[in-house]
Amino acid sequence: MPAIRLRPVEIIIAVLCMLATPCLAQSQERPAKAAPCGIAAGESADARIAACTAAFDSSSAAPATDRAAIMRARADAYDDKGDTNHAVADYNRAIELDPANAAAFEQRGTLFLRSGNTDRAIEDYNEAIRLKSDFALALSDRGVAYYMKGDYTRAIADYDESIRADPKRATTYSNRAAAYHKSGRPDRALEDESEAIKLDPNRPEFYDNRGLSYAHNRDYDRAIADYDKAISIKPQAKFYTNRGDSYQFRGDVDHAIADYDAALKLDPKFVLAWNNRGAAYKRKGDLDAALSNYDQAIKLRPGMTTAIENRDSIRKQIALRDAEASPKLPTFDCRHARRAVEKAICSDPDLRKLDWEVDQAYRATLIKLDGNAARELRNTQRAFIKRRNSRFGRPDYDFKSELERRLAQLRNAK
Repeated sequence: MPAIRLRPVEIIIAVLCMLATPCLAQSQERPAKAAPCGIAAGESADARIAACTAAFDSSSAAPATDRAAIMRARADAYDDKGDTNHAVADYNRAIELDPANAAAFEQRGTLFLRSGNTDRAIEDYNEAIRLKSDFALALSDRGVAYYMKGDYTRAIADYDESIRADPKRATTYSNRAAAYHKSGRPDRALEDESEAIKLDPNRPEFYDNRGLSYAHNRDYDRAIADYDKAISIKPQAKFYTNRGDSYQFRGDVDHAIADYDAALKLDPKFVLAWNNRGAAYKRKGDLDAALSNYDQAIKLRPGMTTAIENRDSIRKQIALRDAEASPKLPTFDCRHARRAVEKAICSDPDLRKLDWEVDQAYRATLIKLDGNAARELRNTQRAFIKRRNSRFGRPDYDFKSELERRLAQLRNAK
């Protein structure tokens, strides 16, 4: 009878510290394959499908359990090929032939889970666990399904049961850590992440996860050490980006940018590295480079709210910078100045600057208003100018103070 590998579902935290919301990615452990259907394990999915089809067609006299195992082996090959529909159909057939096989329900449940059908996956995991109450893998994967549904209490309960059944499976500790994070129990999460590393010290994601926990606790040196280890095992864009975030939070902007550069060299479409490098350039004072990075992040992910907000903020800062760098000219042409107040503004740098600032504040406030509020602001501005023109030169009229008061009114306007 062909041996069938089981493929657990795993949550790998991929939170970037600069993001407001965490993102999750799934990966899978892939144990060494046995040689199903009489064909070498390293053969292509198509070759294995053909071999299993031939084996099944010639096995009509074999026990139903053996024929079911062949169907499971072919389902596994279809899954490797990315053909979920055929894989599910083969698991259906395997279950018809061997309805007491807990592993078949577990495997089909995992296909449903990876397809986003968490409720259907839970049904299959329930049946697998009913058939085999200490089925650690099914318990762990049902925990993932509950996690995906946002039911972290049930997820943790399933991980607890899975660990009691198999206390040496590192992935279950890692997944329980993710659920602890969501439940607001970071200390327990850190304990589980450390246990996962102890059980399987060659998984880079485990170090990345613990690094994120340390970063959450503002222990950036330990976080960076864990990211170093993850990168040494298998360099990935998310590891460099996460390390860059810790460098940035630690105030080492140049090291942060170098890590974002490395991330984007590995994956030029890694949108979080673009966004977070934009933040680093902003901290460095290079607003133009920051804007370019935010623009690229939005190009890759048009609906990314964080990058859009960051870009809009940078645009305003650039506009303000450029405005401040430009000559502070009066709001009229000094060559045609006729009134005494206009001539005074043109001849005095302080008055010229104040006149320009009042005009800028007026325009900025007017943009925010509409309807009656906008009309009222226009009326008050006209009244200010009329009063300025008529009262300038009187002994009791302090023109500079009047400009300063008007500027304060406009800047405080709602």
